Amino acid sequence: MRSPKYTILVANRQTGAVRRFTIARRPAFLTTLAILSVPVLIGLGARWSSEGQIAQLAQQSDALRIENASYRQATGELAEQITALQSAMTELGSQAQLDPEMKRAMENLPALVRNRAMGGDTAVAPPALASMDSPASTFGILKDLLGSLETRLQTVRTGVEKQQALASATPSIWPVVGYLSSMFGNRKDPFTGAPDFHPGLDIAANHGAPIRATADGTIESAGYAGNYGNAVVVRHGFGISTRYGHMSRIAVRTGMVVKRGEVIGYVGATGRATSAHLHYEILHNGQTINPLRMLARP
Repeated sequence: MRSPKYTILVANRQTGAVRRFTIARRPAFLTTLAILSVPVLIGLGARWSSEGQIAQLAQQSDALRIENASYRQATGELAEQITALQSAMTELGSQAQLDPEMKRAMENLPALVRNRAMGGDTAVAPPALASMDSPASTFGILKDLLGSLETRLQTVRTGVEKQQALASATPSIWPVVGYLSSMFGNRKDPFTGAPDFHPGLDIAANHGAPIRATADGTIESAGYAGNYGNAVVVRHGFGISTRYGHMSRIAVRTGMVVKRGEVIGYVGATGRATSAHLHYEILHNGQTINPLRMLARP
């Protein structure tokens, strides 16, 4: 069966000309359907495109949210570490405070001892402040600051440890309770009256009075030592040692570790002595120095 046909008349009002167009029903239907489908397809395409963009934006938003959360967590941890390091340096600063008498004694040490003990200044400069216009640069600055503080903390800790070690090794207290009967330096020999150099202090005290180590150290020798009688030598480190002579009795043995203030012997008159007293010397690399420079005020 043949498909019905349709005739379309198109008239020109000015000329009166009429044109006829004949088309079959099926092509006409398909053409109309195609024309009507175009807006629908455009709308569906726009909708699908919008849904894809929305989904992509949602994924990007989730990624940014996760990234921001990680960034906040990381920067928070860095800030906590920085605060902890600053607190540690503050604490080290308080530990570095010395007793005035101990500080004075350390200042009176030979400059060579102090310089070798403390070493040079290794302060670390803070990182340069870069632009903070992005999270990445901010995070980088915090990391640089943290690294700088860690290095500075180690430097401060090392400096404090050196200072504390030198303070512990510095003879600063009186070894016995008594009074000075002979000073450091030139004098007349008490036995012959001839000019003599006295390498230490003589501190007169009651027989049997306790004698105490004037700084932390290790007993280098303990025993009878000729003119010194019963004597003890304590090695304190940094080339510093102390000698205690004329003891009636020794309370330590070689190799023992002693702390400042511990009893190492008792006052006597052994060796070349005219009466009960303590002969006390401070030596640096074997050379005697005046103990009065180091002793705290009685």
